[in-house]
Amino acid sequence: MNLLITGGTGFVMSVVAREWLERHPDRRAVILDRAGLDATAQAWFAPVRERLTVVEGDVRAPSGWAAELKRHEISAIVHGATVTPISRGSAEEAARVPPEALTPVKIVDVNLMGTVQLLEWARQNPAIRRFIYISSGSVYRHHGPDWAPEPLPEDGYVAPLTLYGISKFASEMIVNRYAELFGLSAASVRLSSIYGPMDRATESRNFRHVPNRVAQMALDGEVIRPNSLKPVGDYLHSVDAAKAILALTEADKLRYRHYNVASGETTSIGDIIGWALQRVPDLRFEVTHETSANVIQDPALATGMWGAYDISRLERDTGWRPRDGREAFHDYMDWLVASRS
Repeated sequence: MNLLITGGTGFVMSVVAREWLERHPDRRAVILDRAGLDATAQAWFAPVRERLTVVEGDVRAPSGWAAELKRHEISAIVHGATVTPISRGSAEEAARVPPEALTPVKIVDVNLMGTVQLLEWARQNPAIRRFIYISSGSVYRHHGPDWAPEPLPEDGYVAPLTLYGISKFASEMIVNRYAELFGLSAASVRLSSIYGPMDRATESRNFRHVPNRVAQMALDGEVIRPNSLKPVGDYLHSVDAAKAILALTEADKLRYRHYNVASGETTSIGDIIGWALQRVPDLRFEVTHETSANVIQDPALATGMWGAYDISRLERDTGWRPRDGREAFHDYMDWLVASRS
C-alpha cells in the first residue's frame, strides 16, 4: 500500500509522510503539493528520500496531477492540503482585520473545491481503500460542552464561525456524502492545536501555537512575557498527531465519520513555561500587559474549540494514545536543539 499525502511539504503532513515511510520500509509515499521541498523539508526527508515522490500541483487542478498519480499504485489518501488563516489572541488583535479577510475566495476554493477534486479522483480509482480528511477544531463553537469540565465530543457542538472553519466543515460533509455514494471508506480528523517538528512559516500557514513559541524563546534566551499564565489549549505534538492519523488510515474498520485528534486535556501557558524551565533553568519570564507581551492569549477562550477534546473514539478504534504532555514538549525542545546544531 502506497500513501498519497496532499499538502505534504507543509507542517503536519510532512510529519505524516515521514512517519509512514519510517514505519513501512517496503512502501512508498507520494506528496501532492503546490510547493516543492524547501531546505527544511529536504533535511527532514533526507533519511527516507529515496522512497518519496513529490508531485508539484494545485489540488484544484487535476489535469496537472491525475495522470502522474495513477503511476504510483496509491491505495490510501491523507488529504491535508489547505489554506490556514489563523488568528488567536487579545481582544485588540481580534478587532484588527482578520487574516481570512485578505484571501476569502482562495480559502474557500482551496479548502472546499480542492477536496471535491481529490474525491473525484479517488472515486474513480478502485484501489483506494481509505480516505482520511484532515479537518480542524475550528469547526466547533467557542463554548461547550454543557457540563464542565467534560472534554469536547465530536457530536453536538459544531458551529464554525470563520471561513476556514466553515470550509472545513463543508468539506467534512462532502467527504461523508462521497463515502455513501461511492462506497469509499472515509473519515475526517479534527486536529486540536498542533506543535512540533516542521512547524514553520509556509505560503499556506504562518502561525505558531504557544508551545512552539515558548520553546523557541527559551532556547534563544529571550525573556518570555505572557499577558497571563492562565490561558489554556489542547496541545498535541506533531509526531503524536501523525501517528493518530496513520492509525486511522490503517485501521481495519472505522466506526465513525469524525475523530478528534488531540491530547484530550488542557495545558496552560504557566504549565508550558514550567516545562521549559526544566530544560533551560535560567529562563526568564514575567507576566505583563498585552501592550508589551510577546505571548498573548485570551484567558476567556477556555472551552469549546479552545478547551480539551474528547479522544475516546480514536482510542477505542485504534488503541492510539498521546504521550504525556511534558514528555512531548521536552522531546520537541530536544529536536529544536539538534536541528540547530
